[in-house]
Amino acid sequence: MWRGSGRASGAPFMTWAGFDSDKFTFTQGRPASYRSSANVVRTFCGRCGTALSYRRLDLPASIDVTLGSMDDPEKITPEDHTWTENRISWITLDHLPAYPQERKTK
Repeated sequence: MWRGSGRASGAPFMTWAGFDSDKFTFTQGRPASYRSSANVVRTFCGRCGTALSYRRLDLPASIDVTLGSMDDPEKITPEDHTWTENRISWITLDHLPAYPQERKTK
């Protein structure tokens, strides 16, 4: 889960995969983009509207990509839940680590 994803997607949560931005590229076409806040750029498919990526301008080395937009989302295994403080009360989480906001890295 990610803060603001519900408003950006219309869904109660979204699943994201994080990548080093220098190791990620779109393989076809060029996505449309917009600034959802002063520090965030989101991309989406200009033809169908599918949400594609989330990028914080203060963290240029990383990009988050919507799992549902990938050709083979089964190749990615979830590791945790973030921004759980914003989850809707009826959503039950599984056994994965959960963080009220961003995950804590060492």
